[in-house]
Amino acid sequence: MATSIFRSILSSLFWLSLLPFSDASAVAKGALTVRQARTAQKTGLPGSWQYQACITEPAGKRVWKYQIISQTTTATTCLTQCQSFGYQAAGIEYGSECFCGDAVDIAAQGSTTAPETDCNVACAGDNRYNCGGGSRLSWYLWTGTPLYVWTYPTGANAGRYELISGGVVIPLLTTSGVNGKYTFVEKFGTGAPNSTGAYELDASLLPSPSAWREMHVKTDVFCSASVTLPDKVGRQINIGGWSGDSTFGIRLYWPDGSPGVPGVNDWQENVNELKLQRGRWYPSAMVMTNGSILVVGGETGSNAPAQPNLEILPRPSGAGVVYQEWLQRTDPYNLYPFLAGLPSGNIFVAYYNEARILDPVNFNTIKTLPGMPGAVNNPGAGRTYPLEGSAMLLPQYAPFTAPLGILICGGSTIGAAIALDNCVSSQPEAANNAWTLERMPSQRVMPCMTALPDGTYMILNGAKQGAAGFGLATNPNLNAILYDPSKPVNQRMSVMANTTIARLYHSEAILMQDGRVLVSGSDPQDGKNPQEYRVEVFVPPYLLSGRPRPSFTIANKNWGYGAQVPITVRLNGGGATRVSMLGAESSTHGNTMGQRTLFPAVSCAGTTCTITTPPNKNVCPPGWYQLFVLDGPMPSVSQWIRIGGDPASLGNWPPGPSFKKPGL
Repeated sequence: MATSIFRSILSSLFWLSLLPFSDASAVAKGALTVRQARTAQKTGLPGSWQYQACITEPAGKRVWKYQIISQTTTATTCLTQCQSFGYQAAGIEYGSECFCGDAVDIAAQGSTTAPETDCNVACAGDNRYNCGGGSRLSWYLWTGTPLYVWTYPTGANAGRYELISGGVVIPLLTTSGVNGKYTFVEKFGTGAPNSTGAYELDASLLPSPSAWREMHVKTDVFCSASVTLPDKVGRQINIGGWSGDSTFGIRLYWPDGSPGVPGVNDWQENVNELKLQRGRWYPSAMVMTNGSILVVGGETGSNAPAQPNLEILPRPSGAGVVYQEWLQRTDPYNLYPFLAGLPSGNIFVAYYNEARILDPVNFNTIKTLPGMPGAVNNPGAGRTYPLEGSAMLLPQYAPFTAPLGILICGGSTIGAAIALDNCVSSQPEAANNAWTLERMPSQRVMPCMTALPDGTYMILNGAKQGAAGFGLATNPNLNAILYDPSKPVNQRMSVMANTTIARLYHSEAILMQDGRVLVSGSDPQDGKNPQEYRVEVFVPPYLLSGRPRPSFTIANKNWGYGAQVPITVRLNGGGATRVSMLGAESSTHGNTMGQRTLFPAVSCAGTTCTITTPPNKNVCPPGWYQLFVLDGPMPSVSQWIRIGGDPASLGNWPPGPSFKKPGL
């Protein structure tokens, strides 16, 4: 009997000697307890993750490029982080290194299955389990409902790019004019030696060279801002610039002529009569609800110190600039901040990876929003120049009681300049204003975004690696993405047609009146991709459907708030009738200043429809909007309307003989 017990103990001790020390036997209350060999965690995992295998990390390669190193790494922490950024495959190596990516990366990088005994390093944050080994990954796969669904339309449903002009200018900034034309301004020294720095495109005259009208600016508009004024002629204002007097520059253009009819007006500027209080390079601008122009941030000149303040145009009597701590603290990653008026009347601003709401009178901070998610392995990634993403206001629908949504896509990281592959969205004034992250089909820095008349958005241009600036980005992103906010989160993106033209630093995209997207510019100065004169359009699928266009006539183009405006329509039975209003926009550096999309209420009887205009200036700031009628998915050609008048009396501004004024 004693001999049998002794042999049993010896046998147990022999097998225990083969186990890792941390899993050796323990004696408790006189009983010998034998623990199982340590393995990868396979139960108690978050969500729908499942363990797959131990796999190799090929020499000199990474299976997955997004690496997170932490001494608290466990399967749970790693998988949760990967899932929150939309990655459906994850691996853990050397006990503390978490990697996120996609299952297709395994074969693409030449990884193969390895013996389970190769993954033998304890998890840094939980030594009960193994987390990979030396050049070995414990691989996990998300097996539940997909974290994202991208669609891949084909043929006409993917839209297409078309080249419309060889161009005459390498634009820095483009603006849609209320005269049915499009203004282009360029930085000095970009194009031909005799370039005047400004042109206007009449697309109705293409392909004739007469489609381009030469214009002139006096100082360098390099990295300036533009918006369309709410005065009765829709003058365009351009603010700031590169150095010297140009940083103080205020330039005005009164759009004239019409499609097919040349204009004669030009940019007007005189720094001795009108200038900013502070010099600004890379500022942003917006029309406030009171009709004044808010100018925010920038730097004092080319690669110079921050200009951490804001100012108002026209300058109120005795008013100076207003210092903002957050502009000082986050310089130089906050340039060209994203601005928007909110339905409360307050002001939203997003910069670097932060956002806040400002009081429109004293500009104090009312609320600081949660920090924006960045990269899965780098919370310090940013969304504004030079870590440049692009922002849009999501559609507002009658009766305009829902909180306004903000969408920001793309960006990059500091240092390594890894372009982001996600969009984030929030409703700043909602009770829950946390950011929602949606993964994009590809990485993108320096994207451009523009709204379409049907409530969707195009994401175009940019690069898959790098940051904004000359020679700082590689691997042009030639693909267009359609974002449809009416679909469920993480199912909103469709991979559309490709262009053949690299659109990198200083590229633009704005909506045309016929529903196409005007795509222009690129000044990478990288020795690989050319400075780009050529002008393209992206043709959305609704224009390739073969459906006839609706049309409309309207007598009243000067609207008040909460009014009833009749229009006469010609519909073709394509579906539900809607109308949309899209704000006059200026595009530069991923910032589409003036963009806003509203769907006012409309009722129709026969060929007469009645639009109920938006209720107030907070929902719909005063200014110029393109009005579209939609017959099902097909938009009409737009007509320009103005709403809210000219509350700041900009029609009588500025003083001085150098500027032509339209009056009130």
